Amino acid sequence: VLAAAVADYTPAEYHSEKIKKGDDSFILKLRKTKDILATLGKMKQNWQILVGFSLETENEIENSRKKLIEKNCDMIVLNSLKDKGAGFGTDTNQITILERNGTIIPFTLKSKKEVAFDILARIETML
Repeated sequence: VLAAAVADYTPAEYHSEKIKKGDDSFILKLRKTKDILATLGKMKQNWQILVGFSLETENEIENSRKKLIEKNCDMIVLNSLKDKGAGFGTDTNQITILERNGTIIPFTLKSKKEVAFDILARIETML
């Protein structure tokens, strides 16, 4: 089991020292980070189960389904920032699980510990 919350972009330039205040604005150039999930999807063996996570704010199911297929996942755990009490800064979450076979399972709001058990229970059905 491996979990990572990796930023989609990273600073294009690194500075070893503090950047001093200057003008009223500052332009930060970003570059795309390596897509770890896509890399794992390309390396995936038939006996492995690859679960990805998707944080979406619009077209949640459609975007998560696309991610599932493009990155060769067996399951995507969708987190929506639209759900009250879910996401960052809370002890609760509300997820939807999308599986490669087309199954979509919405879950109710619950503790993040319970959410983890729900995810593991779905993985167990794939073994």
